[in-house]
Amino acid sequence: MTIPDLRKTDLFGDFLHLSSGIGNDIQKTQGAGGNTSIKHDGVMWVKASGTWLAKAGEQDIMVPVLVDPLVTALREGDARAEKSIDFVVDELNSSGLRPSIETSFHAALQSPVVAHYHCVNAIALAVLDRRDEVLAARMAAVPDLKWASIPYRRPGTPLAREIGKAAAARPDILILFNHGIIVCGDTVSEVAERIDRVTEALRSEPRATAAPDLDALATAAKGSTFHAAKDLESHAIALPGINQALALGGSLYPDHVIFLGIEIGTLTPGQNATDLEAACAREGRELPKLVIVPGKGILLSNTLTAGGEVMARCLAEVVGRIPDGEKIAYLSDADEYELTHWEAEQYRQALDRQSTRHSA
Repeated sequence: MTIPDLRKTDLFGDFLHLSSGIGNDIQKTQGAGGNTSIKHDGVMWVKASGTWLAKAGEQDIMVPVLVDPLVTALREGDARAEKSIDFVVDELNSSGLRPSIETSFHAALQSPVVAHYHCVNAIALAVLDRRDEVLAARMAAVPDLKWASIPYRRPGTPLAREIGKAAAARPDILILFNHGIIVCGDTVSEVAERIDRVTEALRSEPRATAAPDLDALATAAKGSTFHAAKDLESHAIALPGINQALALGGSLYPDHVIFLGIEIGTLTPGQNATDLEAACAREGRELPKLVIVPGKGILLSNTLTAGGEVMARCLAEVVGRIPDGEKIAYLSDADEYELTHWEAEQYRQALDRQSTRHSA
């Protein structure tokens, strides 16, 4: 049977335009995070693992997957649903890309168009201990949109199965605790309109911050394997004391763990990055990828990829929007271990390193 190639239609062009718009908004998507999908004639086109939504329309980043067999595999506990590779339509996948690690939940949702992204406004509320109450109050601004909250589960089939429990009700919006948001709809334009409305409902202004002290950061990094973050907004992590405390309190969401690691370093007064390197070497500790210089800004490891650097910006955007005085529900040690020992994420990181080398 010949499977129609949706890529040759205006509908697919509209879908790519939506995807790139989400990917180019730093408050919605950072680096290789987030994914979109569109279903047509039993085939779902979904963003490939390790690719950037921002490149939709410029690069071939969508992978065709057979929906029904994947949904059956997910329902029956078939291990193949985890990577979704066995359900790819090979004749339409000339680039040989691997589907997103979150393909299974896109298949579980019945809506033809699905957009999942790491909205900093949503995450800042979805990490609160009393998030149910706070989110309900915010979502009251869009009473016509059916929404549900999803407890934290590791991305992949654990998250897909949790989302599957809510799928029968055909929700318009799903807010994923410690993760992000999913917006569903029948058409590309409907999803775009819902994204605008839910973004406004969840919007919070970040705390005001002073400018980073770039001279002090250059001095702190001198002779080390660290550098001051090039993106000036990323330094907000270190500027108001509340932002520092929130960032140092634990891991807030999966990409925090995957790209920045589970430990954030801090320089004490009078200490520089070479001192920190020496201390880590003496104690057999792994060097952090992000180091806070209190009141000055942040240093990033020279080994950090472009995808990792943009995750520092994401962290700044999130902690800057978390309301004052709230108790935070950080990821557990078990959650962190599960993420750092997961082959699918190791594959995504390898693609990120490869992309950085090619763009250098």
